[in-house]
Amino acid sequence: MNRIIFSIAIIFCFNAANAQQKIAWTYTTKKLADSQYEVRMTATPPIGWHIYSQFTPGGGPIPTSFSFNKNALIALVGKVVEKGKLTKYYDKNFKVDVMYFEGKADFVQIIKVKGKLKTNLSGEVESMICNDRTCMPPVTQKFNVLLN
Repeated sequence: MNRIIFSIAIIFCFNAANAQQKIAWTYTTKKLADSQYEVRMTATPPIGWHIYSQFTPGGGPIPTSFSFNKNALIALVGKVVEKGKLTKYYDKNFKVDVMYFEGKADFVQIIKVKGKLKTNLSGEVESMICNDRTCMPPVTQKFNVLLN
């Protein structure tokens, strides 16, 4: 009976630790012009953890990436731009140069809306976080941002 209780306690502690190590994503919009919007996708990892740049090379940790669902009422203007405290270093575990953000990172996409209708930008973001000892598995999260 003690082994069962101990096993359940270990599983509970592992799940609780994993649940706390997630990126908090927020999505905001700002109207720039009559038909143009800035969509800001902000990642806030837990203290002591970092999120990777979109431009981290292959062979290393999973870079942050965005995929947008097709919407005939909007057009993406340029690519997603990164803003935040970017750090680049050689990671001996992955054996590549990696780029990550300490603390909060903003990913900004400019959108042009066709017409005066209310619409939305939706899609998915894939990201992973690491600290100086370990990494969490990559996570994909759906998002939906209203443009009005």
